[in-house]
Amino acid sequence: MVVSVGIFAGALALIVAEKFDRTKIALVGAALLLLSQTIDQELALEAIHFDTLGLLAGMMIVVRLTEATGLYTYIAIRAGQLSRGRPFLLVVALAIPTAVLSAFLDNLTTILLMVPITFLLADAFDIDPIPLILIEVMACNIGGTATLIGDPPNIMIASATGLSFMDFVLNVAPIAYFTAAVVVCLLYLVFRRRLQIEPAARDKVMELDASRSIEQPDELRRLLPVLLITILAFFVHKPLGLEPATVALCGATAMLALSRQSLRETLGGIEWPTLFFFVGLFVMVGALEHTGAIDKLASALVAITDGDRTAELLAIAWSASIVGGIVDNIPLTATMIPVVESIAGDSGDNAYWWALSLGACFGGNLTIISAAANVAAAGMASRAGQPIGFVQFLKVGVPVTLLSMVLVTIYLYLRYI
Repeated sequence: MVVSVGIFAGALALIVAEKFDRTKIALVGAALLLLSQTIDQELALEAIHFDTLGLLAGMMIVVRLTEATGLYTYIAIRAGQLSRGRPFLLVVALAIPTAVLSAFLDNLTTILLMVPITFLLADAFDIDPIPLILIEVMACNIGGTATLIGDPPNIMIASATGLSFMDFVLNVAPIAYFTAAVVVCLLYLVFRRRLQIEPAARDKVMELDASRSIEQPDELRRLLPVLLITILAFFVHKPLGLEPATVALCGATAMLALSRQSLRETLGGIEWPTLFFFVGLFVMVGALEHTGAIDKLASALVAITDGDRTAELLAIAWSASIVGGIVDNIPLTATMIPVVESIAGDSGDNAYWWALSLGACFGGNLTIISAAANVAAAGMASRAGQPIGFVQFLKVGVPVTLLSMVLVTIYLYLRYI
């Protein structure tokens, strides 16, 4: 346990320092854990979420192929024209679809679809894209909390408890969307000076003919039906018995078969550093889980609350947010489920599960490595030549997470305590 915590803490410190590439740090950390036999090879492989890697790779191919047709440029121009070049309306035009889509697709897919559009919009209006991307990531992680299928912790909780889709909508969605609205408005106020649009840029966008941005109309006609079917399949993947990664990879395969673009160039568009960062991160977090470090934290939670229901609810929510924001909310949720079951007993009190759901999902905004959507957005930004640093993300993520959890605390107290 000491070795796994030490290596993870050291890797995290190096990532924060931003002296070395975070992918190299994660892979070195994973290698040290394997070489020291802190975690064996079989367990390390089990710790890697291949569903996440498959979803990432598949959607990166889908985005790469459709981006070349000019589709995202068209969408960006139309969104800019609908906002009439007003910064607040522009933020709303990006944040609302992000928050809503993330509740029905998933955070990772939503970010992979929205970020390319955001870069194009920012370029058209000649503004800094990073504030827009940070706002989208925060809205995405919060919005994904609203439904059973929006975030992995909710899926895990539903699987363990039998809670229904509507149970999540009625109990979690209200505070999720209220929090998203508050966060988006406050972040707009924080970033408004960096989002000022010059009249000349506004007029230029308003005068553009969006249809002329479609550079490969024949290619778009071949690929657009596959894109729409793929997105639709994400909404119904559960009834179909398909994993999101399967949907993404099947969509990518169909597009590759139909496309006339270079296969080598398309595969070169995959964010390989992001994928390998996830591999290293998953192994390090898997070692924490395997050695019992996360279990220790969960046990400490039970000891601190001492049977007080109010303290238990708030401790579950806040600890899930903070710990899940540092390590990863998936293993954290897996560890917390039996703890919550033990605390709730046979009382049938579902408030404990809503506390866990809100804490684990909202904690995804804490650091750049807290959620897959954060890492993916950072990877795409880096590839575009505008990297998002760990500390830069932290300056936004910490206040947003604290504000979100304060709202969660008030919500839990008013509705369930």
